[in-house]
Amino acid sequence: QVQLVESGGGLVQPGGSLRLSCATSGFTLDYYAIGWFRQAPGKEREGVSCLSSSDGGTYYLDYVKGRFTISRDNAKNTVYLQMNSLKPEDTAVYYCAAETGAICRDYVSGYTYWGQGTQVTVSS
Repeated sequence: QVQLVESGGGLVQPGGSLRLSCATSGFTLDYYAIGWFRQAPGKEREGVSCLSSSDGGTYYLDYVKGRFTISRDNAKNTVYLQMNSLKPEDTAVYYCAAETGAICRDYVSGYTYWGQGTQVTVSS
C-alpha cells in the first residue's frame, strides 16, 4: 500500500526556514517522481517543486526558485523540501505526491498518490 506522510510544517516568522519531510512507504522511491504542492485558503492547489526519478532533474515554481530545494534520501525513503527566506505568501497546506515513472510533473492530475498535507504558516 502506497503511503505518503508529510511532516515538518509549523509557524515561522518571515525570513525563517522550515524543512518539510515526505516519508514514503509501499513503493520503491527510485522509480517514482515526487512532487510538492501547496494550497492556500481559497486558492487552487499548485505545484511547487518536483523531482524526477531518472536523472534527479528538478522543477521549481518561479516564485520559489532560489529559496526552496527539493531532495531525496532513498535509504530513508524520504523526500525533503527545504524552504528558506519564507514569506507570508508561502502560507499554505503543503502536500507531497507520487507517481510511477521518471517524468517530473507540476500539475495535480499528474499524480496518483497523495499525502494528507502539513500546514505552513509564515507570520510575525
